[in-house]
Amino acid sequence: MRKLIPVTLLTGYLGAGKTTLVNHVLNNQKGFKVAVIVNDIGEVNIDATLIQKGGVVNQTDDSLVPLSNGCICCTLKVDLMKQIVDIASTGKFDYILIEASGICEPIPIAQTITAISEDAEGYGLPQICRLDNIVSVVDALRLATEFGCGSYLENEVDDEDIENLIIQQIEFCNTIILNKVDEIKPEELEQVKMVIKKLQPKAEIIETNYGKVDVAKILNTKSFDLDEVASSAGWLQELESDENEHEEHDHDDNHDEHGHEHHHHHEHEHGETEEYGISSFVYYRRAPFNRSKFEEFADNFPNKTVIRCKGLLWFSNEPSIGYVFEQAGKQVQAFESGEWIASAPKQEQLQILRENPELVEDWDEQYGDRMIKLVFIGRNMNKDEIIEKLDKCLDD
Repeated sequence: MRKLIPVTLLTGYLGAGKTTLVNHVLNNQKGFKVAVIVNDIGEVNIDATLIQKGGVVNQTDDSLVPLSNGCICCTLKVDLMKQIVDIASTGKFDYILIEASGICEPIPIAQTITAISEDAEGYGLPQICRLDNIVSVVDALRLATEFGCGSYLENEVDDEDIENLIIQQIEFCNTIILNKVDEIKPEELEQVKMVIKKLQPKAEIIETNYGKVDVAKILNTKSFDLDEVASSAGWLQELESDENEHEEHDHDDNHDEHGHEHHHHHEHEHGETEEYGISSFVYYRRAPFNRSKFEEFADNFPNKTVIRCKGLLWFSNEPSIGYVFEQAGKQVQAFESGEWIASAPKQEQLQILRENPELVEDWDEQYGDRMIKLVFIGRNMNKDEIIEKLDKCLDD
């Protein structure tokens, strides 16, 4: 049986220190022969040049594979798959390190690598690799700025996608390299760590400067599991915790009318005692939003205090469709997630509920499975004010 080549995916926003970390890993390979795939957007592959100048890989060394003029989470997916196959077929390397572009989203890349590892046999192809670890390099100084923990770099970048990318890179990983920690004050560092733990409570956080970490935390960790990582984000953990509290409350109540009323107007605050003003809560209602009222709320979203908001919602003018609402920093969007079971014909509803008895526990007599459930994670949030404004958007 062919030995699978482990793959570590390195993500992190521009300037976080990914290339410095790659150089550190290549200089301390722990017995592995590491091939590096570098993805940089643009005509000139800056990161590849920096790695070469680091003296680890020279211009003629085929252990460095640059992928330019595109992004491996979208336009270069096929190229990435081909490069992994090509590297494996040479027999020269027993490890692959992928440095993603700073603007890459990690989930599509993980799915691409998984497709040529776990799912390969389903396509009649040999398995050649396994995704071992997803490492997110986070610039402590930038995070302190983006999420209001410090006062550095004010108005440095206006791009509203930055916070969204940083949050996605934090939410979907096994290991977080918190880089440049000496550049912020100890209290700000604690605030940054609290934000990270709220966004991603299960990843290991390693504090460092200049990317100097134990390479054993990066290579061959055997820590990646797609399902576990996909369900480890803080907002999902909050939803799960909220659902458990619902079940406990409903079990203890034993009378539908009052239980339903509490169910209808319900929000919870979770996690450890609030520190540095960092907290979370779940907004839960069964009645729909009035679309125009909610759009006005979204246009004036309290993004100065809310770091992350995600969840389900529905609108009174479109009762059959569920939406996923997502906010990260200044970026706010909602997209269709499919039809509610309650909108299906009665016979189809009954069949689905018979086949999925867990759905019955949260089935509402009036609304069925329709609900609004939004997780808020933020710093110095005015919870009562947010709830009041959202309640005014309800079309009850």
